[in-house]
Amino acid sequence: MLKVQLQNNQIQFGNQFSVSFQRTLRIPDDDRIYPLPPGLGVFPVYELAGNDERLPGWWNDSDVLIPVYQREALWIAFEGVDWRPNAVKVGIGKINAVSGERWDTKLHDDPQDYLVCPLQPWLDGINAGENYIRQFVSMPLGEGYTVEAQVAGSEQFGGIQLIVYEAKPNKFTDRPPRKQESGVALMHSLRGQSMGTEMGLGAGGKMKQKIYPDPHGIETWDPHNYGAVFAHLVNSEQFRTLTGYEPPPTPISAQTYTEYGLPWFDLYDEALSDVAAPESLTRIESVKELEAKKDIRREDDRSIGIIDSQIKKLL
Repeated sequence: MLKVQLQNNQIQFGNQFSVSFQRTLRIPDDDRIYPLPPGLGVFPVYELAGNDERLPGWWNDSDVLIPVYQREALWIAFEGVDWRPNAVKVGIGKINAVSGERWDTKLHDDPQDYLVCPLQPWLDGINAGENYIRQFVSMPLGEGYTVEAQVAGSEQFGGIQLIVYEAKPNKFTDRPPRKQESGVALMHSLRGQSMGTEMGLGAGGKMKQKIYPDPHGIETWDPHNYGAVFAHLVNSEQFRTLTGYEPPPTPISAQTYTEYGLPWFDLYDEALSDVAAPESLTRIESVKELEAKKDIRREDDRSIGIIDSQIKKLL
């Protein structure tokens, strides 16, 4: 099995691949498709080992813990090497974020239910439409806001599930062709240059982002050589109880960020196609739509204007 370890708030799978969780702006849910919001710093990630007496009964001490605020947005950053890629499955509340199917440990290609990384440098939300996703937004379990609630009909798990698969032997080189800086690391650096209950992920606003088809084919990946991790999302109160630490501060709003003329991002990926969005995810109701049914209206969902000069292209 692929070794999994936590290092400097990154989950390391094997020797070449890592995952981090990035704080970001929650974009408005107004039917516009927004460019990529910036990273506002990495979420702290904590191991659960040693906290056994304080853990809910079904948690494992190999799981990890991430503090988030209600309605806070995040994106998942993947960092690896082009010369030895990985296949990655992402689940939210044990619903596959790419295919909308129930969670399992197998790879499927009809439809494709995984990402190929670092070709896919990040994932900001569920695969909800042609060339766009709906942003990951944290919401408490038990109130029906999560993707898990809408697809599975219940809210039992929450959190984020990851499985990273290695390629079969001899599919790729074991050594880099030459010493080179990671283009993915550079993109992450540019995008991140700006500043009570367990939680699950609901659907937020629309964002321009493709899910890239596997250019290598499903037979490339070794179904027996993988590493898996369950990342629990908890609110500030539960985080203090479990760790004794204070959670990070709440990020600024998208409106405030944009008023200061700070950058948003776009990716040059016109040559790459997009994995079709499944019906189970295209029909997901967003947090805003579900709140409207409860006659809840919020000022922070109003539209924002982004001028062209604020949008920076990433190669």
